[in-house]
Amino acid sequence: MKSKMLGRKPSLRSEPILSDYGPDESLNENADIDWVNKVWVRHLLRLCALLSLVSVSLNTRKTFDEWQALRLITFIVDAFVTFMFTAEMVAKMHIRGLLGGESPYLKDHWCQFDASMVFFLWVSVILQVFELMSMVHVHSFLSVLRAPRPLIMVRFIRVFLKFSMPKSRINQILLRSSQQIYNVTLFFLFFMCLYALLGVQFFGRMNNHCVKNSTDPNDVKLNDLAVPDTYCSLSPGSGYQCPTAMKCVTLHSSSYVVGFNGFDEFATSIFTVYEASSQEGWVYVMYRAVDSLPGWRGLVYFTTMIFFLAWLVKNVFIAVIMETFNEIRVQFQQMWGTRGQISEEYTTYVLTGTDTSWKLITAEDSGSRGSAPALLQRVIQSAGYHLVVMAAILTNAYISSRVQFRHDGSTVYELYRDIYPIEVGFTIFFDLEVVVKVWCMGFSTYWKRSIHKFETVLAVGSTFHLLPLFYNSAFTYFQVLRIVRLIKASPLLEDFVFKIFGPGKKLGSLIIFTMCLLIITSSISMQLFCFLNFQKFETFPDAFMSMFQILTQEGWVDVMDETMSLTQPAIVPLVAIYFILYHLFVTLIVLSLFVAVILDNLELDEDIKKLRQLRAREQSAGIQETLPLRLRVFEKFPDRPQMARLHKLPADFTLQKVRESFMRNFVEDPDEEEDQPGMKACSRGREVLAYRRARIRKLLHKTTSARKSDANQKSIGVRSLVDDCNNHRLLLGDSGQLPTPGKGLAAKSRFENAKSMRRSMRGSLKVKQTYDHLKENGDVGALSGAANARNPHDFDIKLLQAKRQQAEMKRNQREEDLRENHPYFDTPLFVIGRESRFRKLCQMIVNARYNSRQKDPVTGQERKVRYKGLHNLLGLVTYLDWVMILITTVSCASMMFETPTFRVQENWQLQVSEYIFVVAMSVELALKVLADGLLFTPKSLIRDVGGLLDLFIYVVSLVFLLWMPDVVEPVSWEQLLLIVRCLRPLRIVYLVPHMRTVVRELCRGFKEILLVSVLLILLLYVFASYGVQLFGGRLARCNDPAILRREECVGLFEREIFVTKMKMTHRENETYPMILVPRVWANPRRFNFDKIGNAMLALFEVLSFKGWLDIRDVLIKRLGPVQSIYIHIFVFIGCMIGLTLFVGVVIANYSENKGTALLTVDQRRWCDLKKRLKIAQPLHLPPRPDGRRWRAVVYDFTQNIIFKRFVAMLVITNSSLICVQWDYAAVYTPYLAVVSSVLNLFFMLEVVMKMIAFSPRGYWQSRRNRYDLFVTVLGLIWVILNFTFPMTKMQKNYTNSLGFICIILRFFTITGKHATLKMLMLTVVVSVYKSFFIIMGMFLLLLSYAFAGTILFGTVKYGEGIGRQANFKTAPNSIVMLFRIVTGEDWNQIMHDCMVEPPSCTPAARGSSYWLTDCGNFTVALVFFCSFYVIITYIVLNLLVAIIMENFSLFYSNEEDALLSYADIRNFQNTWNVVDKNQRGVIPVRKVKFILRLLKGRLEVDPQKDRLLFKHMCYELERLHNGEEVTFHDVLNMLSYRSVDIRKSLQLEELLAREELEYIIEEEVAKQTIRQWLDGCLKRIRAREQSSLIAGLRATNEQALMRLNEERRLEREKEKEEEPADPPPRQRKKGVCMGRSDSVGSAARKFLTPSLSDASVVKDKERTASKRRARSAVGNKSLPDVNEAGEAAALASPDTPRPVAGSCPPAAAAWSDVTGWWADHCELTAQEDSSSV
Repeated sequence: MKSKMLGRKPSLRSEPILSDYGPDESLNENADIDWVNKVWVRHLLRLCALLSLVSVSLNTRKTFDEWQALRLITFIVDAFVTFMFTAEMVAKMHIRGLLGGESPYLKDHWCQFDASMVFFLWVSVILQVFELMSMVHVHSFLSVLRAPRPLIMVRFIRVFLKFSMPKSRINQILLRSSQQIYNVTLFFLFFMCLYALLGVQFFGRMNNHCVKNSTDPNDVKLNDLAVPDTYCSLSPGSGYQCPTAMKCVTLHSSSYVVGFNGFDEFATSIFTVYEASSQEGWVYVMYRAVDSLPGWRGLVYFTTMIFFLAWLVKNVFIAVIMETFNEIRVQFQQMWGTRGQISEEYTTYVLTGTDTSWKLITAEDSGSRGSAPALLQRVIQSAGYHLVVMAAILTNAYISSRVQFRHDGSTVYELYRDIYPIEVGFTIFFDLEVVVKVWCMGFSTYWKRSIHKFETVLAVGSTFHLLPLFYNSAFTYFQVLRIVRLIKASPLLEDFVFKIFGPGKKLGSLIIFTMCLLIITSSISMQLFCFLNFQKFETFPDAFMSMFQILTQEGWVDVMDETMSLTQPAIVPLVAIYFILYHLFVTLIVLSLFVAVILDNLELDEDIKKLRQLRAREQSAGIQETLPLRLRVFEKFPDRPQMARLHKLPADFTLQKVRESFMRNFVEDPDEEEDQPGMKACSRGREVLAYRRARIRKLLHKTTSARKSDANQKSIGVRSLVDDCNNHRLLLGDSGQLPTPGKGLAAKSRFENAKSMRRSMRGSLKVKQTYDHLKENGDVGALSGAANARNPHDFDIKLLQAKRQQAEMKRNQREEDLRENHPYFDTPLFVIGRESRFRKLCQMIVNARYNSRQKDPVTGQERKVRYKGLHNLLGLVTYLDWVMILITTVSCASMMFETPTFRVQENWQLQVSEYIFVVAMSVELALKVLADGLLFTPKSLIRDVGGLLDLFIYVVSLVFLLWMPDVVEPVSWEQLLLIVRCLRPLRIVYLVPHMRTVVRELCRGFKEILLVSVLLILLLYVFASYGVQLFGGRLARCNDPAILRREECVGLFEREIFVTKMKMTHRENETYPMILVPRVWANPRRFNFDKIGNAMLALFEVLSFKGWLDIRDVLIKRLGPVQSIYIHIFVFIGCMIGLTLFVGVVIANYSENKGTALLTVDQRRWCDLKKRLKIAQPLHLPPRPDGRRWRAVVYDFTQNIIFKRFVAMLVITNSSLICVQWDYAAVYTPYLAVVSSVLNLFFMLEVVMKMIAFSPRGYWQSRRNRYDLFVTVLGLIWVILNFTFPMTKMQKNYTNSLGFICIILRFFTITGKHATLKMLMLTVVVSVYKSFFIIMGMFLLLLSYAFAGTILFGTVKYGEGIGRQANFKTAPNSIVMLFRIVTGEDWNQIMHDCMVEPPSCTPAARGSSYWLTDCGNFTVALVFFCSFYVIITYIVLNLLVAIIMENFSLFYSNEEDALLSYADIRNFQNTWNVVDKNQRGVIPVRKVKFILRLLKGRLEVDPQKDRLLFKHMCYELERLHNGEEVTFHDVLNMLSYRSVDIRKSLQLEELLAREELEYIIEEEVAKQTIRQWLDGCLKRIRAREQSSLIAGLRATNEQALMRLNEERRLEREKEKEEEPADPPPRQRKKGVCMGRSDSVGSAARKFLTPSLSDASVVKDKERTASKRRARSAVGNKSLPDVNEAGEAAALASPDTPRPVAGSCPPAAAAWSDVTGWWADHCELTAQEDSSSV
């Protein structure tokens, strides 16, 4: 049978037609020009597009100089291509029409693109004609006109984009995606502007350099600078001070000399900020700022900028790409194919069976179609044969890796003389393997599998590699790729590789897209900059390497700066924008696409997720029943129970708990199991019920007398005694083990009512266990069997819960047995008594902690406290752990002062903290051991790795404190002791639970990380082995470029030294600074390919995008440009694909640990919705003061959109004032300060207006208003200080600093005025909050490495990466250095500097300490730096990406796909704001119906149509909250459950609980409805009875009643005549003093309008004021539903004073508004105080 026959039956419908994402080619069938629609013409045009790209890529001066014939060839090709596309354009214009017709040519976007390409083709052809006729110079800048031509490749690419959906849908998806990318780019730009403004004010122009004392400041040349060039500070108390022979001067040079980066003004500053945010070259700008100004500015500024911009904000792009990719994945499924589809479509499978299972295997594995003997066929199918092949592959790889080049004069022939025959033998072996497999399987069967094709290609290629002509050539790849076959040896690794690379169309399409992008941009860049005579863009290969270099971010700043330095000043900004846009696109979008594809391949299908959820539930239900090994030791010893004697009968008092181990000696009868074989088999077949006992009986008779009893009677008596004891325990709620009913009794004691089963889902599990299976007579019943009446998942979850309970019970029972039968069990140190007071005292000290959830003693509810986060933080750990965290922190701070010259052995100040730490930890460990034991107790100190780490740190600290060696030799036990002492900060990781969770999550995903590491090691080996065989021994050269032969590389020579990065020249009579150095024949400094280890180290450095440019340049210079292809391929495969695996695996593991990896799309949306609702808060916007005229006007004015935009423009204008540095000596500073002061007055006016509109208390309720008030008051203080007090220049500088700080703080308010910026800011803020413990854990790990680095490399000599600013001399310097390494900034240079060994350094004398040498250590440096870089960069930092992606989907979800959109939540907030007038956050339950009637949108509930649902929702809140007040989130959560499909969105456990609750609510509402109906019937019956009686009385008194009614009618008519008539509506508009209306009916209409502050709404409300007032006087039918009865009666009362036209003058109205404003403020304050009390 075929594999595809195992799937679903194919549909009879044909496959959907996939259309090109291009213009419609066949809109008109015109016979005259039908050739345009021919297939061969389209293919020819695509070929012409490809030829045009090739032609324009060859059209450069240097290419024409090397190949003269290309000038004419490219002209002919361009002319032909231009003619073809012109003919096509004319034909299409004729077919479609130019501007008219059904689809005009110029109105179609693709046709416009084609026409533009034709235009540029003609321009290029004309330009080339002028160049051939020498009318235009060949090196002219007019070559930029050819730059758009490479975009013609879009015509070639677009035909391969085929979709099964309409183009409108594609355009909609692309538009939405581009909008998201635009928003994130805007957010990124906001942070860039923020740091750019800060940089201008913090640093300004930093052009101070150390020069010779005799140097003229206006004429500084190269030889006047310090060597190396050093920045300095003019202020004596800050920055770097020049040495005595030099002075600090300010250079006034152009950007072409000093460089284009800096903080001179806003444009330069934002350019520098972007460069630094790319983590390329940022550290040199930071060191420049540290030397020029106070050091703390540069450190704080750049570290925070890297954290926010490079690690947080830029990673939001990955989240955007992931969201977009997930959205269009379904649409692209048709193009990419089904995920996980087996590539061998016609692979034949055979079903085979064994004694234990059945499985499908391929036909060639089960049998063969070849003609080989059966014995040989069985051999190649055996496991031994595969082991032999794998062993041969490993042996071949090991022998190949033994090749070493020693540079001792031996030739390559001599080196391979012994290896070549071995290689021949292995090649013959693998060739024979292929031949034998073909013989056994048959060629057709053999060739069907991809692995066999791969083996054949390797065999053929390695055979050619043995030929002398091809030996050590590109055919070497076939030999080294043999090791890839080891992937088949591990099924786990094979499955992982197939999961990642199996769906090859997605990854392949992305690789092709990236290559096309590189080709197009390289050709464009070459045409833009080839006229500059710049080597990096002279030819297409050079341009391709430069653009690929920018893609990898390695040295991309140098490419941009060099290009900018060769252009004119007017073009420099355009060049910078071009490179920045390209870098932004390829690094933030293209690289994010690789991560998206990897994550998508790791994603599971929806059906598989549901199956995995069931499997995960089963796994979570099983608890380890066995005890740890440290506790099972007691089972090896004989039992020694402590017996107790009873003196009274059970009937006299409640029995004490009987030992279970004693009970089972009498209760468990082995003969009973033999009598019940059916039950025994059932118990074995069903793993859910781990064990069961007989039904417990109640003691109904007296126990048998012991003197007359035999063994059977004794057993019955003890059983009765135990049953009675257990019944008493059950009724008293004892926490011991509870009897579990057996299955055999379930049929007799099932509950008949399904309601009991549903109710059992509510409440705690303990209550359910204790009371749910008790019958009315007190006996024990079985578990409810009503679950069978529902869906199978319901019964499944109950069985899983029972399994979990019983597993936990069995574990607890075993522990209880050990506690009963072994007196030393749970006895600390086998000395402290189990129940001793001393132990309880120790436990009380150890376990004492702050209770963050204090409850009200009266109501029992949790008290609401302010700053709940702070209370939770205090209750995070015990008091003892808090003390130890504090002491450990102080100890770590003390260790930061330790240096190789300031050692703890010689300074008593450092020893004090060491003694305090050791003593405190001794007390802590002693208390914990005395309370919980050391090892052989359930809660012992050493029960996990954290306990071992604690004990290890204590022992190390104690040994060091007692020893404190004065002499510490390098690489000695003493130095090892100092290094392991540096693990002390990791104690905090173990003490804080959240940090332990982070470590546990990382360790839980270790398997996938290990698999990725294995794949990368295989990749490194393949390329390293190839590099050794091709480049080994060939890279060594003399350091004197003039010497080419090794024999001549002797003596000394003068070599230029590096002075400065500035492009500064020396004077005419001076020479470039040089020094004498000895000639040495050696490899490049940081890498070589002489042996496999060095090659793998070099390629490992390349994996981080560092050092690959050096390898590329050396290969090009010494072996030729062709060899550079090797390193480019490795960078692309290893970095672009390999490293993204780390990102994808870490993110996938994080999602799996968080429980979101197995969630379906609906379930994930529901989880996001719950988090979003949890964050949502009631609006802090007071309702409009309708009864206060002037306040209402101010309210409407402040809420008008024009006013808000005006304020935003004022903020932007205010921020633009600090685009230049506010220097007290500058002329423009006072004028900028005046403008800023005026703007501050406007902001003060805004605050005053809002306070008038909202009242002070209403204004204070919003955090944003508080922040505005703080900034405004701070700005007002600055205005007063700046313009009222005379100041010195230094004081003026301080006030200016306060002024720009106010402006920066005001700049943050922009995010609150833009919805998108606000959501993205929430994403970043919540990401920082959730990643706080991850960041702290990373810092503690970094601190441990910093302490170790100070000991290991604190005295290493200066080199290429280590210098005056970057070193390990002190712990703070080490922290900065390691933070730099985290960003990847030249970390490999630092590592190689720390590897320096003699004779390149001065070794320590024998018996001397490590601080007396300046050498490093190769092995230690390799382990130190590689482990740190992998752990921090590849693993920990990727957790931040995972957190950002999670929070991005939370805050920035698609409105169409969200279960509840932000508009729906905003709708509810507005409605709540209407009902909760006092803004307390809680309302009475009776007011919930008002909210439900006012809601609109998805949350709308119609009381008439959805009457039953309305009742259910109201009763749900009444039941859950006992008729008391409900909070904002209570109502919102209830609405969220009612607005979604719970069967799709909720997980099983939550779904069952929700269905249970809804069933109870439906039942209770039905009962209430029936009860109300019956009450109504009874009332009607009684009314009829009373009416008959009243009718008799009325007949006798009819005349008297008629006279009385007539008198009442006359009185009412008289009152109506005396009552004044209502004024007309137009008179009420002029001066009526209207009171505030509390009608929610009007509030409802106000809410249903688009906005609460819309001016048109206010006018409309004024026009209809008289009608509403009239309705209020008479009474509204819906009013009692909205307001309470008392309020409605008050509104309708005739005693209420009514406003009359003209009765309130303007002054009186204003005074009324003022008094009402203060009354509202006092009322809100009093209500808040009372609610808080």
